[in-house]
Amino acid sequence: MKVLAAFLVNTLFNFAIGLLVALFLGPDQFGRFALALAVGMVAQTVAFEWIRLAAIRFYSQRSRAERPELRATLDVAFAAISFAIAAASVIFILTGLDFTLTPMLLALAFFAAIANGLFDYHTALVRARFDDGLYGRLVITKNIAALFLTVGGAFFFHSAVMTLAGACISMASSVLFARRSLSDDNAHLRLAKFPLAYEYARYSMPIVAANVLYLSIPLANRAMISSTYGFAETGQFSLAYDIGTRLIAAVGSALDVLLFQIAVRAEETHGREKAHEQVARNMATVFAILLPAAAGLWLILPSIEAIVVPQAFRGPFSYYLTLLLPGLLCFGFMNFAINAFFQIGKKTSALIAAAVVGLAVNFLLVLVQPKTGDAARFAIAQTGAFASAMVVLIVFAVMSGARWPRARDFLLAALATGLMIAAVYPLRSLTPGVTTCLLQVLVGGAVFGGCALAFNIANLRSALLKALNR
Repeated sequence: MKVLAAFLVNTLFNFAIGLLVALFLGPDQFGRFALALAVGMVAQTVAFEWIRLAAIRFYSQRSRAERPELRATLDVAFAAISFAIAAASVIFILTGLDFTLTPMLLALAFFAAIANGLFDYHTALVRARFDDGLYGRLVITKNIAALFLTVGGAFFFHSAVMTLAGACISMASSVLFARRSLSDDNAHLRLAKFPLAYEYARYSMPIVAANVLYLSIPLANRAMISSTYGFAETGQFSLAYDIGTRLIAAVGSALDVLLFQIAVRAEETHGREKAHEQVARNMATVFAILLPAAAGLWLILPSIEAIVVPQAFRGPFSYYLTLLLPGLLCFGFMNFAINAFFQIGKKTSALIAAAVVGLAVNFLLVLVQPKTGDAARFAIAQTGAFASAMVVLIVFAVMSGARWPRARDFLLAALATGLMIAAVYPLRSLTPGVTTCLLQVLVGGAVFGGCALAFNIANLRSALLKALNR
């Protein structure tokens, strides 16, 4: 429960920080900031994601004691790659080359990749050790620092550069403050082994390649929106995408941080067959929670926009997020449910094929749709891309003999979500605001929660009773 509480805190902080930064920067500077962050995310995925994935898949409390060379190898790899990126960023600043982003903003994007990579790597280690208390301290420290530094940079300077600099410092500071608790005393750097790094990279690279392709979709769309409509429209599109992504990812990650590690532990203890059975149960749980979460977000969207979205972003925010939300749901289900089957089986090449299809569909839909005065066609294309990728990935999973949850769990979750929509949709006619939002949440939660408890959808009732008994 501690780790779920930490995720809730992280979600609330990320939501608030994103909105405050948008408020103080305005659409134009926020568009630059968002585009730089997207570049940094791609760089982080290319350079460091394989290290994070290896930590989640192979590191554990047991390996920490018995195989110190594992941690040493990952530490050395991270340090070497970080040094190379930092050196390349400094050289780039000195060259003075100018792209869509200024040299300083682009260089800061790469430093953000290092800082965020450092944070994600160490939280992955803590996840694998099931150290919920340390995980919570890392998340809370990072978000408090971001509130002062990232939001402070936007408030005092109204500059994308200073805001991104604050974000870099806040992400790295939490790890530096907790470095003693994060270290493994017996993982001396001399124990690092290149063959071990190669093994982990070979396992992770198909996943990394797929993630890079997926990240390239919104990055390419933002770049095309910037060149076609300007940075202000990019800012409008980016706020909707970023907030929607963070909310869906927060729900999915909160589940993944528990469920995937349980599957890994099942393999370590009982073998791969039991791990695949656990993955099938995990799929049902993820679907039964992500689907009503996405539907609920759409239902309360007018109130969310009225309560917290800065005035300069209202209108386009709900418009774009409505178009993007089905795609974000598909991406969340892929990332936090279906991918686990391929990761446990160490057969991750199918992820690349699905991502290639998604990228191709995105560009095709951008080209075939008529041009309008806004970026709606890019949002539609992005949703189509993620949906098509999910279909392809499901086909590969079926061909590979994946275990699936009971059909009743999918059907009952969809039916309960439909009943929730039917009950809450009439409330959208009320004046958007705090009261309306609370009423919608209470009604929707009661309808879906009642169905979940009555029919034990995806074993949610059983899990709740088990947690209460514990």
